Amino acid sequence: MDQRIIDLYDEYTHRPLTRPEFLRRLALLAGGMTAALALLPRIEVNAANARITNDADLFTERIKYKGVNGEMEAYVARPKEEKRYPAVVVIHENRGLNAHIEDVARRAAQAGYLAIAPNALAVLGGTPANEDDARQLFQKLEQKDSIENFVLAFPYLKTRKDYNGKAGCVGFCWGGAMANTLAVRQAEGLLAAVAFYGRQPATADAGKIKAAVQLHYAGLDTRVNEGMEAYEKALKEHKINYEQYVYPDVNHAFHNDTAPTRYDAAAAKLAWSRTLAFFERYLA
Repeated sequence: MDQRIIDLYDEYTHRPLTRPEFLRRLALLAGGMTAALALLPRIEVNAANARITNDADLFTERIKYKGVNGEMEAYVARPKEEKRYPAVVVIHENRGLNAHIEDVARRAAQAGYLAIAPNALAVLGGTPANEDDARQLFQKLEQKDSIENFVLAFPYLKTRKDYNGKAGCVGFCWGGAMANTLAVRQAEGLLAAVAFYGRQPATADAGKIKAAVQLHYAGLDTRVNEGMEAYEKALKEHKINYEQYVYPDVNHAFHNDTAPTRYDAAAAKLAWSRTLAFFERYLA
Protein backbone atom coordinates (compact mmCIF):
# COMPACT_ATOMS: atom_id res chain seq x y z
CA MET A 1 0.00 0.00 0.00
CA ASP A 2 1.12 3.56 -0.73
CA GLN A 3 3.06 4.74 2.32
CA ARG A 4 1.38 8.13 1.99
CA ILE A 5 -1.96 6.48 2.79
CA ILE A 6 -0.55 4.79 5.89
CA ASP A 7 1.03 8.08 6.99
CA LEU A 8 -2.29 9.87 6.46
CA TYR A 9 -4.08 7.32 8.64
CA ASP A 10 -1.42 7.77 11.31
CA GLU A 11 -2.01 11.53 11.19
CA TYR A 12 -5.75 10.98 11.45
CA THR A 13 -5.44 8.73 14.50
CA HIS A 14 -2.91 10.87 16.38
CA ARG A 15 -3.48 14.49 15.44
CA PRO A 16 -6.54 16.76 15.25
CA LEU A 17 -7.88 15.68 11.86
CA THR A 18 -11.62 15.30 11.32
CA ARG A 19 -13.00 12.25 9.58
CA PRO A 20 -14.40 14.27 6.66
CA GLU A 21 -10.97 15.85 6.11
CA PHE A 22 -9.30 12.45 6.42
CA LEU A 23 -11.67 10.99 3.81
CA ARG A 24 -11.19 13.99 1.52
CA ARG A 25 -7.43 13.59 1.58
CA LEU A 26 -7.67 9.81 1.28
CA ALA A 27 -9.83 10.22 -1.82
CA LEU A 28 -7.16 12.43 -3.38
CA LEU A 29 -4.53 9.76 -2.79
CA ALA A 30 -6.76 6.85 -3.82
CA GLY A 31 -8.13 8.47 -6.97
CA GLY A 32 -11.69 9.05 -5.83
CA MET A 33 -14.08 8.58 -2.94
CA THR A 34 -15.25 5.16 -4.10
CA ALA A 35 -11.67 3.90 -4.07
CA ALA A 36 -11.08 5.59 -0.71
CA LEU A 37 -14.06 3.85 0.89
CA ALA A 38 -12.89 0.53 -0.53
CA LEU A 39 -9.51 1.06 1.15
CA LEU A 40 -10.92 1.75 4.62
CA PRO A 41 -11.30 -1.90 5.72
CA ARG A 42 -7.65 -2.45 4.86
CA ILE A 43 -6.30 0.45 6.88
CA GLU A 44 -8.65 0.87 9.83
CA VAL A 45 -8.27 -1.09 13.04
CA ASN A 46 -10.73 -3.98 13.15
CA ALA A 47 -11.25 -6.07 16.27
CA ALA A 48 -12.30 -8.96 14.03
CA ASN A 49 -8.64 -9.36 13.10
CA ALA A 50 -7.54 -9.77 16.71
CA ARG A 51 -5.62 -12.81 17.79
CA ILE A 52 -7.37 -14.58 20.66
CA THR A 53 -5.07 -16.22 23.19
CA ASN A 54 -6.51 -19.32 24.83
CA ASP A 55 -7.34 -18.60 28.46
CA ALA A 56 -8.10 -22.19 29.47
CA ASP A 57 -5.05 -22.29 31.76
CA LEU A 58 -5.52 -18.75 33.04
CA PHE A 59 -7.39 -17.02 35.82
CA THR A 60 -9.03 -13.79 34.58
CA GLU A 61 -11.14 -11.14 36.23
CA ARG A 62 -12.19 -7.52 35.98
CA ILE A 63 -11.33 -5.33 38.94
CA LYS A 64 -11.72 -1.75 40.09
CA TYR A 65 -9.44 0.51 42.06
CA LYS A 66 -9.65 4.11 43.18
CA GLY A 67 -8.28 6.73 40.80
CA VAL A 68 -7.65 10.42 41.42
CA ASN A 69 -10.73 11.50 39.46
CA GLY A 70 -13.00 8.50 39.57
CA GLU A 71 -13.03 4.71 39.71
CA MET A 72 -10.52 2.92 37.51
CA GLU A 73 -11.27 -0.43 35.91
CA ALA A 74 -8.81 -3.06 34.72
CA TYR A 75 -8.64 -6.50 33.14
CA VAL A 76 -6.49 -9.00 35.04
CA ALA A 77 -5.02 -12.30 33.86
CA ARG A 78 -2.55 -14.71 35.45
CA PRO A 79 -1.79 -18.46 35.51
CA LYS A 80 -4.43 -20.50 37.32
CA GLU A 81 -2.07 -21.70 40.05
CA GLU A 82 -2.62 -19.63 43.18
CA LYS A 83 0.76 -18.21 44.15
CA ARG A 84 2.65 -14.91 44.03
CA TYR A 85 3.70 -13.65 40.59
CA PRO A 86 5.64 -10.69 39.30
CA ALA A 87 3.23 -8.23 37.70
CA VAL A 88 3.12 -6.63 34.27
CA VAL A 89 0.97 -3.54 33.77
CA VAL A 90 -0.24 -3.53 30.14
CA ILE A 91 -1.03 -0.06 28.80
CA HIS A 92 -3.33 0.48 25.84
CA GLU A 93 -3.14 2.77 22.82
CA ASN A 94 -5.28 5.89 22.39
CA ARG A 95 -8.45 3.81 22.07
CA GLY A 96 -8.81 2.65 25.65
CA LEU A 97 -8.89 -0.93 26.87
CA ASN A 98 -10.07 -3.17 24.05
CA ALA A 99 -10.01 -6.82 23.00
CA HIS A 100 -6.51 -6.54 21.55
CA ILE A 101 -4.94 -5.18 24.74
CA GLU A 102 -6.81 -7.74 26.82
CA ASP A 103 -5.25 -10.38 24.59
CA VAL A 104 -1.79 -8.91 25.16
CA ALA A 105 -2.49 -9.22 28.89
CA ARG A 106 -3.31 -12.91 28.40
CA ARG A 107 -0.05 -13.37 26.48
CA ALA A 108 1.83 -11.93 29.46
CA ALA A 109 -0.14 -14.19 31.80
CA GLN A 110 0.73 -17.24 29.73
CA ALA A 111 4.38 -16.27 30.17
CA GLY A 112 3.93 -16.50 33.94
CA TYR A 113 2.98 -12.98 34.99
CA LEU A 114 0.14 -11.33 36.85
CA ALA A 115 -1.01 -9.01 34.06
CA ILE A 116 -3.18 -5.99 34.76
CA ALA A 117 -4.51 -3.78 31.97
CA PRO A 118 -6.12 -0.57 33.33
CA ASN A 119 -8.51 1.49 31.24
CA ALA A 120 -7.76 5.23 31.14
CA LEU A 121 -11.28 5.84 29.83
CA ALA A 122 -12.95 4.19 32.82
CA VAL A 123 -13.31 7.59 34.50
CA LEU A 124 -15.27 8.77 31.44
CA GLY A 125 -17.60 5.79 31.33
CA GLY A 126 -15.43 3.21 29.59
CA THR A 127 -14.28 2.41 26.06
CA PRO A 128 -16.79 3.13 23.26
CA ALA A 129 -17.21 0.43 20.63
CA ASN A 130 -16.41 2.94 17.89
CA GLU A 131 -12.71 3.76 17.84
CA ASP A 132 -13.32 7.30 16.54
CA ASP A 133 -15.48 7.94 19.59
CA ALA A 134 -12.77 6.45 21.81
CA ARG A 135 -10.09 8.73 20.37
CA GLN A 136 -12.37 11.73 20.84
CA LEU A 137 -12.82 10.80 24.50
CA PHE A 138 -9.05 10.91 24.93
CA GLN A 139 -9.22 14.62 24.19
CA LYS A 140 -11.25 15.01 27.40
CA LEU A 141 -8.67 13.30 29.61
CA GLU A 142 -6.35 15.37 31.75
CA GLN A 143 -2.91 13.90 31.17
CA LYS A 144 -1.78 14.53 34.75
CA ASP A 145 -4.81 12.63 36.05
CA SER A 146 -4.24 9.75 33.64
CA ILE A 147 -0.63 9.47 34.80
CA GLU A 148 -1.71 9.31 38.44
CA ASN A 149 -4.37 6.74 37.64
CA PHE A 150 -1.76 4.42 36.15
CA VAL A 151 0.67 5.11 39.00
CA LEU A 152 -2.12 4.01 41.37
CA ALA A 153 -2.23 0.58 39.72
CA PHE A 154 0.99 -0.25 41.56
CA PRO A 155 -0.24 0.28 45.14
CA TYR A 156 -3.38 -1.61 44.11
CA LEU A 157 -1.15 -4.56 43.19
CA LYS A 158 0.23 -4.57 46.73
CA THR A 159 -3.26 -5.40 48.02
CA ARG A 160 -3.33 -8.66 46.05
CA LYS A 161 -2.22 -11.99 47.48
CA ASP A 162 -1.02 -13.14 44.04
CA TYR A 163 1.58 -10.34 43.64
CA ASN A 164 5.21 -10.80 44.68
CA GLY A 165 6.25 -7.13 44.77
CA LYS A 166 8.16 -7.00 41.47
CA ALA A 167 6.55 -5.18 38.57
CA GLY A 168 7.14 -4.25 34.97
CA CYS A 169 5.03 -2.39 32.45
CA VAL A 170 4.58 -2.51 28.69
CA GLY A 171 2.75 0.10 26.65
CA PHE A 172 1.89 0.75 23.04
CA CYS A 173 1.69 4.16 21.33
CA TRP A 174 -0.11 6.33 23.94
CA GLY A 175 0.69 3.52 26.34
CA GLY A 176 4.33 3.51 25.24
CA ALA A 177 4.59 7.14 26.28
CA MET A 178 2.89 6.21 29.57
CA ALA A 179 5.40 3.40 30.15
CA ASN A 180 8.23 5.92 29.77
CA THR A 181 6.42 8.27 32.14
CA LEU A 182 5.94 5.56 34.77
CA ALA A 183 9.69 4.92 34.64
CA VAL A 184 10.34 8.63 35.25
CA ARG A 185 7.79 8.67 38.08
CA GLN A 186 9.41 5.60 39.64
CA ALA A 187 6.10 3.84 40.08
CA GLU A 188 6.14 1.64 43.19
CA GLY A 189 7.82 -1.70 42.53
CA LEU A 190 8.55 -0.88 38.86
CA LEU A 191 11.77 -2.60 37.80
CA ALA A 192 11.34 -2.76 34.01
CA ALA A 193 9.47 -0.53 31.55
CA VAL A 194 8.92 -1.46 27.90
CA ALA A 195 7.71 1.16 25.42
CA PHE A 196 6.47 0.27 21.94
CA TYR A 197 6.61 3.30 19.60
CA GLY A 198 5.88 5.67 22.47
CA ARG A 199 6.70 9.34 22.84
CA GLN A 200 9.74 9.99 24.96
CA PRO A 201 9.76 11.96 28.23
CA ALA A 202 11.67 15.23 28.51
CA THR A 203 15.38 14.45 28.33
CA ALA A 204 15.87 16.43 31.55
CA ASP A 205 13.75 13.80 33.32
CA ALA A 206 15.79 10.79 32.18
CA GLY A 207 17.98 11.00 35.27
CA LYS A 208 14.96 10.23 37.47
CA ILE A 209 14.59 6.76 35.95
CA LYS A 210 15.52 3.83 38.19
CA ALA A 211 13.89 1.01 36.23
CA ALA A 212 15.50 -0.71 33.27
CA VAL A 213 14.02 0.54 30.00
CA GLN A 214 13.41 -1.28 26.72
CA LEU A 215 12.39 0.71 23.64
CA HIS A 216 10.86 -0.58 20.40
CA TYR A 217 10.60 1.74 17.40
CA ALA A 218 9.14 1.32 13.92
CA GLY A 219 11.59 2.35 11.22
CA LEU A 220 8.92 4.23 9.23
CA ASP A 221 7.47 6.03 12.26
CA THR A 222 9.02 9.47 11.69
CA ARG A 223 6.59 11.15 14.10
CA VAL A 224 7.64 9.22 17.22
CA ASN A 225 11.21 8.69 16.11
CA GLU A 226 11.90 12.43 16.18
CA GLY A 227 12.72 12.14 19.88
CA MET A 228 14.55 8.81 19.74
CA GLU A 229 18.13 10.05 19.43
CA ALA A 230 17.91 12.67 22.19
CA TYR A 231 16.26 10.21 24.59
CA GLU A 232 18.90 7.56 23.97
CA LYS A 233 21.64 10.13 24.54
CA ALA A 234 20.05 11.13 27.87
CA LEU A 235 19.72 7.49 28.95
CA LYS A 236 23.41 6.94 28.22
CA GLU A 237 24.45 10.11 30.03
CA HIS A 238 22.58 9.04 33.15
CA LYS A 239 23.80 5.43 32.89
CA ILE A 240 20.27 4.01 32.75
CA ASN A 241 20.05 0.32 31.90
CA TYR A 242 18.29 0.31 28.55
CA GLU A 243 17.83 -1.59 25.30
CA GLN A 244 16.70 0.04 22.08
CA TYR A 245 15.52 -1.68 18.91
CA VAL A 246 14.49 -0.18 15.59
CA TYR A 247 12.59 -2.45 13.21
CA PRO A 248 13.33 -1.39 9.61
CA ASP A 249 10.57 -0.89 7.06
CA VAL A 250 7.67 -1.32 9.51
CA ASN A 251 5.06 1.19 10.57
CA HIS A 252 3.80 2.60 13.84
CA ALA A 253 1.52 0.03 15.53
CA PHE A 254 3.36 -2.90 13.94
CA HIS A 255 2.58 -5.00 17.02
CA ASN A 256 -1.19 -4.45 16.77
CA ASP A 257 -2.68 -7.41 14.93
CA THR A 258 -6.01 -5.58 14.50
CA ALA A 259 -4.34 -3.00 12.20
CA PRO A 260 -4.14 -4.85 8.85
CA THR A 261 -1.77 -2.65 6.85
CA ARG A 262 0.53 -1.71 9.74
CA TYR A 263 0.80 -5.03 11.58
CA ASP A 264 4.01 -6.87 10.84
CA ALA A 265 3.94 -10.44 12.16
CA ALA A 266 7.70 -11.00 12.07
CA ALA A 267 8.57 -7.73 13.82
CA ALA A 268 5.76 -8.22 16.36
CA LYS A 269 6.97 -11.72 17.22
CA LEU A 270 10.58 -10.60 17.60
CA ALA A 271 9.69 -7.54 19.69
CA TRP A 272 7.46 -9.58 22.00
CA SER A 273 10.14 -12.24 22.49
CA ARG A 274 12.57 -9.47 23.43
CA THR A 275 10.00 -8.03 25.81
CA LEU A 276 9.54 -11.35 27.63
CA ALA A 277 13.30 -11.90 27.81
CA PHE A 278 13.66 -8.41 29.30
CA PHE A 279 11.02 -9.12 31.93
CA GLU A 280 12.66 -12.44 32.72
CA ARG A 281 15.94 -10.65 33.31
CA TYR A 282 14.59 -7.96 35.64
CA LEU A 283 11.51 -9.51 37.26
CA ALA A 284 12.62 -13.08 37.90
